Amino acid sequence: MTTNGEQVRRARHLLGWTQQGVADKSRVSVATVEKMEAGVTQPKLFYVLAIKHALESAGVIFVEENGEGPGVRLGKTK
Repeated sequence: MTTNGEQVRRARHLLGWTQQGVADKSRVSVATVEKMEAGVTQPKLFYVLAIKHALESAGVIFVEENGEGPGVRLGKTK
């Protein structure tokens, strides 16, 4: 499943993270996060996976296309 900038932006908002926070947690530049969210560019797969992993580690679940487009949600807390 491809992760897009809109999903990253929504996931970030669910967690209450800033773009800098995503960059710090995923160890990518804030410019990479900004450009991905804005749809200016699709970063290299390595960076996309690092961002996705950081968000998933914090509880985000990426939802595949289901007729209404891909999305995100938070997993159940234990």
